[in-house]
Amino acid sequence: MARQEEDTWLRRFHPSPDASAELVCFPHAGGSAAYWFALSRLLTPAVEVVAVQYPGRQERHREEPVGDLHLLADRIAAVLSPPGARPRLFLGHSMGASLAYEVAVRLARAPGGGPAALLVSGRPAPSRHRTGADRLGDDRALLAKVRALGGTGPGLLDDPEMRELVLPVLRADYGALAGYVPTPGPPLSCPVVGLTGDRDTEAAPDEVAAWGAHTTGPFALRVFTGGHFFLTDHLADVADVVTGLVAGPLPLRA
Repeated sequence: MARQEEDTWLRRFHPSPDASAELVCFPHAGGSAAYWFALSRLLTPAVEVVAVQYPGRQERHREEPVGDLHLLADRIAAVLSPPGARPRLFLGHSMGASLAYEVAVRLARAPGGGPAALLVSGRPAPSRHRTGADRLGDDRALLAKVRALGGTGPGLLDDPEMRELVLPVLRADYGALAGYVPTPGPPLSCPVVGLTGDRDTEAAPDEVAAWGAHTTGPFALRVFTGGHFFLTDHLADVADVVTGLVAGPLPLRA
């Protein structure tokens, strides 16, 4: 893989080549790699955070967003070089959880290619996939959905210029989610941790708990206070979950 291709897709906000592990983070629909900056700062230097930057946002705004989750997973899997001696974990939030899973499935087809652990946040398990749940109407409905979830900065969507920049990305991401069908096949073998908020309308605790059926390895569920973007208020707790996984395998399936 060319270094230029890696630099296009991956952001290392706090490079830590001596870190004991690497955490690859996948943003939510409409999100960017910058969403993971604060978690990167918390985990450095013990764990190096590598945030995926999808086409169509921030410095990649001139590129067409990818409106197919499987195609996006193919491209990300091709970019990720072998992890080397240190373990590599995946963390995805919302749409990013589905992407992290799809990339994990692709890489796991090669011996030792899958992640050492998978953390899935704010997203129902593939077996609880809500067909058509992400199918929205016009731009007004799309913007109302994003506002209701609360992951966008105050006033951002009220600015006409910013709205015109954000809408193509939102259309592509929600279009990708609407057409997404999880890849069938055998379960993963790595530890999986499900994360959700107790008031998350997008991913109820039982829907996230169902991720346990998608691995033969250990599974644990963590339910935090908050809505869909509970992560923002619980970054330190999420960092503790990551460092706990790096320190040793999960003790129990839950």
